[in-house]
Amino acid sequence: MSPALGPVVSELIDLLALERLEQDLFRGQSRDIGTRYVFGGQVLGQALAAAQATLDNGRRAHSLHAYFLRAGDIDHPIVYHVDRTRDGGSFSVRRVTAVQHGKVIFFCAASFQEQEPGNEHQPPMPQVPMPEDIIAPAPAQPEVMASLPTKVQRWLQRGGPFEFRHVQPRDELDPVRQPPFQQVWFRLREPVGDIPFALHQALLAYASDFHLLGTANLPHGIGYYSPRVQMASLDHALWFHRPFRADEWLLYALDSPSSQGSRGLARGQVFDRQGRLVASTAQEGLIRVAPDSDGADAASGA
Repeated sequence: MSPALGPVVSELIDLLALERLEQDLFRGQSRDIGTRYVFGGQVLGQALAAAQATLDNGRRAHSLHAYFLRAGDIDHPIVYHVDRTRDGGSFSVRRVTAVQHGKVIFFCAASFQEQEPGNEHQPPMPQVPMPEDIIAPAPAQPEVMASLPTKVQRWLQRGGPFEFRHVQPRDELDPVRQPPFQQVWFRLREPVGDIPFALHQALLAYASDFHLLGTANLPHGIGYYSPRVQMASLDHALWFHRPFRADEWLLYALDSPSSQGSRGLARGQVFDRQGRLVASTAQEGLIRVAPDSDGADAASGA
């Protein structure tokens, strides 16, 4: 039996519980997390949940490949149409299209497989401190909070459904240049008890959109709140390897091999605390830096 959940976590789980309009047509609500547009992880999680709702054969998602086409409107729901592309002997494929205001804002393909044994290998988990050995970040000082947009203040004061502990702490309000990699422990803020594994996968899809694009910004001294910077996810890939729980600590090991052409590429590996690789991610995003009034690059440190 699942425990009673606080409002922040229960709201996220409700967000992933889509309303079925027709057999393969679903509607999802949006949540304001302090960003101007709908958070990409929300669309990822809801699209995966929509695809999962069209399967009744026990197959689990093993990969998802997505493109973000337009910014989502926080104040309106999103409709998800699922195409049952294939149901084979061991695999099923679903294509999901997300529509808002009559326009496609996102689409993805997700593949599902029956569980079966096979050969296994994986890289070792990075040697990092355990989450209990990392001090939780202190809340922003009142004078710092007052300098942020109202929506960001509301998000930071409330706290999101996931708890993050950075192995390499970084001040997003005053970013400095550093190598393009980072490790972050994360988990849901509350245990969710006995829920289907499919929901844990949708929760991880939601969380996987955090920190990827930020990793590509590390060498350039750019933060999420830096002025004159436009950032947006362009595509996203997610592979599920082994069972996990989203309410137990997971290590997100991220790196960025390249930035160019106003785009940054980042990759991630997700390990459980026993060192098992449970998922992998990759994302390319738009990172556009406008020159300041003096003609200097905003990321140049000038």
